[in-house]
Amino acid sequence: MPAMKALLSTLWLALACGSVHTTLSKSDAKKAASKTLLEKTQLADKPVQDRGLVVTNPRAEDVVLEHRSYCAAKARERHVAGDVLGYVTPWNSHGYDIAKVFGGKFTHISPVWLQIKRHGRELFEVTGLHDVDQGWMRTVRKQAKGLRIVPRLLFEGWSHEDFRSVWDSEDEIEELSKTMVQVAKSQHFDGFVVEVWGQLPGQEHIGLIHMLTHMTEALHQARLLAILVIPPAVIPGTDQLGTFTVKQWEQLAPMLDGFSLMTYDYPTAQQPGPNAPLSWVRACVQVLDPKAQWRSKILLGLNFYGSDYSASRGGREPVVGARYIQTLKEHRPQMVWDSQAAEHYFEYKKSRGGRHVMFYPTLKSLQVRLELARELGVGLSIWELGQGLDYFYDLL
Repeated sequence: MPAMKALLSTLWLALACGSVHTTLSKSDAKKAASKTLLEKTQLADKPVQDRGLVVTNPRAEDVVLEHRSYCAAKARERHVAGDVLGYVTPWNSHGYDIAKVFGGKFTHISPVWLQIKRHGRELFEVTGLHDVDQGWMRTVRKQAKGLRIVPRLLFEGWSHEDFRSVWDSEDEIEELSKTMVQVAKSQHFDGFVVEVWGQLPGQEHIGLIHMLTHMTEALHQARLLAILVIPPAVIPGTDQLGTFTVKQWEQLAPMLDGFSLMTYDYPTAQQPGPNAPLSWVRACVQVLDPKAQWRSKILLGLNFYGSDYSASRGGREPVVGARYIQTLKEHRPQMVWDSQAAEHYFEYKKSRGGRHVMFYPTLKSLQVRLELARELGVGLSIWELGQGLDYFYDLL
């Protein structure tokens, strides 16, 4: 992707050299500070699509004004044909409210609650159950009929020896699966989103597939769902294939209920750039399933967070909605549309922190990705609901 590399180099050069055309002068900054940007508190009678807000040239003041104002009348109305999974985390509690208000737009909600640990031969424990909120689960299900709650399950603290011991023993796999089923039934879950693939080198994946196969069979026998988190099929910034291959996809796709594809976090911390360039997102799907045989099981990853790059520190910090809005208020930057990546970014300068470039999703960048998902015949997985802006959900 030569053009993408050229863009990244240009952005980094702008940061390092200080040629930032979107930064307010000192006199402009004083004038801006004297006028506080307004935020609507009332809900809208029309969705963002009908309010002229899904544009390539949004103004900072319009984003600040409108971001809380979603259309309440259509809060449960779906616009996405495929499955939509939304992650919710305890550290961004606004996501719990989002799931209650917009539950009808999702097919699956995945609270990031659980870890499974191995304490010895055939001894497994699911931890994190203190985070489970049964009242919230009942409320979400009441608001959205048919919604499945599938907590993420992380294999925490597992060594290579733990994995090998399990997949070399049918008794171990059976006990692991039994533990998962028992927890799901006792806690009224509909299944799990399993995150384990990235913990092992490529040569170990044969055993992992064996374990996942039997685990999925046990969950299905109990009428529970099994969704697997998978890395991008193309390594970011390269043309190299990722650690989840087409062969492995063809082995697991007929069996599992879905795959949460991590199509975000494209740039490195050392070089600013878009979170998920559109051409790369497309390639990750097409490389994984070139024949489009199981596309409906792919849940295309959408980031509802952004990244802030600092020239002085040379690093990257994650940005959630509240910080993004605060930055827009303080600096009123000019937002730039990168037509190749299909993302917005802006440049600004802190009084003591030097020059920055910030990327964060906009209505337009999200709409383009929803159109891509529709074209490719895939669903969506959103990381995560507490990090986005409320009016994003009008699009789903």
